[in-house]
Amino acid sequence: MTMNRRLLLVATLLAGCASPPPTRSGLPALRLPPAALGGTRLALTQRLSVTRLDAPDAPPQRVDLQLQLDASGLLLAGFAFSQRVLLMQWDGRDLNVQRHPMLPAEVDTDRMLRDLCLTYWPAEAVRAALPDGWAWVATADGQQLQQAGEARLVLRRPSANIVEIVNRAEGYRLLIESQPSEASS
Repeated sequence: MTMNRRLLLVATLLAGCASPPPTRSGLPALRLPPAALGGTRLALTQRLSVTRLDAPDAPPQRVDLQLQLDASGLLLAGFAFSQRVLLMQWDGRDLNVQRHPMLPAEVDTDRMLRDLCLTYWPAEAVRAALPDGWAWVATADGQQLQQAGEARLVLRRPSANIVEIVNRAEGYRLLIESQPSEASS
């Protein structure tokens, strides 16, 4: 398979990870400052698997990531076929993104940042950043992002290395499988 065909395949995979454009039912954007993480330091190798809720029998789309996160900032790199296709840096002020030319515009880094904030930032920081009418509620098996008492997004942690996000508002299920990377030692 030629490099261009491989990149087209990767672009298709990442487009599958993208949700549809925002609608009235969309969720609020979150750009929480890394300083709110306190002493949290993460260096993870991750596999993301995304399934559209309107096509539950379709095979999940997958992408591999490297994530580094601490009070000074977030660094996320997406890889396919040993080539970086996405680099995202967040320092609390600026979101800098480098994208491979084959990466579809539908891959929404603002949504990615929001999902990262919901997954890794302390609940108090999430609650403080939500607009009126929204709540970040602890449940027996995780958290829910609610609007007017209705769960719009559910985040579960079935194990120490797995996070599942079911985003009913934007129509996808995201499974994040993480392992400490060599950079964390």
